[in-house]
Amino acid sequence: MILRPQPGADESAERARRQGLDTRVAPLFVVSPIPWDKPDPRLFDAVVMTSANAARHGGRHLAGLSHLPCYAVGEATEAAARGAGFETIRTGPSDGISLVAQVAHDDVKTALHLCGRHHGRLVHPAVTLVEIPVYESRAAGQMPEAADAALREGALALLHSSRAAATFAKLCRQPRGPIALAAISEAAAAAAGSGWRHVAVAPEPRDDSLLELAAKLCQTDRE
Repeated sequence: MILRPQPGADESAERARRQGLDTRVAPLFVVSPIPWDKPDPRLFDAVVMTSANAARHGGRHLAGLSHLPCYAVGEATEAAARGAGFETIRTGPSDGISLVAQVAHDDVKTALHLCGRHHGRLVHPAVTLVEIPVYESRAAGQMPEAADAALREGALALLHSSRAAATFAKLCRQPRGPIALAAISEAAAAAAGSGWRHVAVAPEPRDDSLLELAAKLCQTDRE
């Protein structure tokens, strides 16, 4: 069961189906743009996007920044950045820490990180990262019906962030004992709390790694 916001949820679901997984989508968050002021582009050597939502929801100000090189996490963010008008795009691994390491390797000194209101802060000693939130993910007030139904059927819940894990734990009204979780990181696993049947952590903080873990766990349950 995939709980991340759209359109990322459908992208993960498609990857999961290619691995033969019976997949349910039940987003715990709704993504929407928030107002922001475009900074002076002359202050930056590059733009960093760790989510496709930054490009999808950045709005009209992106046009004034699109001449800068854009560092994007993964292919989906690259495609969204290209759709927003960026021409020079360097696609990095599917996690922000590795992407910023690539930014530093390319000798970028100051970068503009267009991000969500709730996000993990990126830090690198060789790069000054200026964060501007351009979208927000609002948590659901209750567990989606699709999620409740999937949990009753024994679905494995995939947790793509610490915030998703904490939200899932808060909204879950079913007994934790029968429910298994797959978390994208140790931090996400910790945010889910205790009492679950099983909590597994992906070896790398990437969607592909989490889905590979899910496939292994589902195979083990079938055996």
